[in-house]
Parts: sequence; C-alpha cells; structure tokens
Amino acid sequence: MIEFISRDARASGIARIGGQPIALAAAALVVILVGVGSIVLWRAYTGTSPEQDRTASARQLQARSAQASEQLVEKTKGLEASQQESIDQLQVVQDQLLTVKRLLTAQQNETKRLSEQVQGLTGAVDGLRQSFASAQSAEVSSPPSTRKPSIRQRARATRGRLVGAHPKPPKSPG
Repeated sequence: MIEFISRDARASGIARIGGQPIALAAAALVVILVGVGSIVLWRAYTGTSPEQDRTASARQLQARSAQASEQLVEKTKGLEASQQESIDQLQVVQDQLLTVKRLLTAQQNETKRLSEQVQGLTGAVDGLRQSFASAQSAEVSSPPSTRKPSIRQRARATRGRLVGAHPKPPKSPG
C-alpha cells in the first residue's frame, strides 16, 4: 500500500524541527566538543600523538632506506671491483694458457724431430751391425795370412817411418 503524505503533514514535521534549530545545533556542538575533548585527553594521557608517531616513523624509514641505499652502493662497488679482478685474473690465465699451448706445440715438434733423428740413428746402427756381422763372417771364411794390410795400417806404417819410430806389426785376428 502506498501512502501519500500530504503537504501539510510534511510542513508540520519540518516546522517542529525548524522551531528549535538553536537547540539542535547546540546539542550537535556539545557532542562534537565532547568527542574532541576525549581525543585530546586520551592523547595527553597516553603521551603520544599519531601525527608525531607517523612523522618519526617516516623519518626512521627514510634513514633506513638511505642507509640501505648506501650499503647497496658500497656492495655494488665491491662487486664491480671483484668482477674486474676476476676479469684481470682470467686474462692472465688465458695468456698463460696460450703460452703453454705454444710451448707444448714447440715441444711436440722438437720431440717429433728428435724421434726422426733417433729413427735415423737406429737405422744407421742397424746398418753398422749388419756390416760388422758381414765383415766378421768374411774374416772367418778367408785365411788371415792372405789378408793385405788395411789402408790405415799402411798409413800408420808410413808415418812411423817418417817420424823415425818403429812401425807396429799388423795385428793378427785371433
């Protein structure tokens, strides 16, 4: 159901409130003053003010953030310095590695050259052994009396006559 309030009824309700506006304003003022007074008394009793706390807290946060920022800058500088040292050490190690590689290559070449020389000398020694073995087998098969003195023995004999020394007789195998 919908009720329609007449204009007269509305006017009479507003008239009642409007008749005592000073009392209503005075009551609202008293409530506001009691509220503000209780807040002031509470702050005075506790000794703290939220505004002061907020200001002090903000200052502490600023100080902490400034300190943290300074520490971060110092740590960053330290990291940069240690990174540069690491880079320098890595450069030194790389240079040393290149030097070692060069020396190793040179040593391998030298080893190869010496190995080839040893192979050549081994071949020469084997040739001399074979020649010595064949010379010994030739001496055994031929009689020693028919053997002519070697060129070295003849040269020694000639030198001995020139100097005035007695020549040594040739050695006989045996």
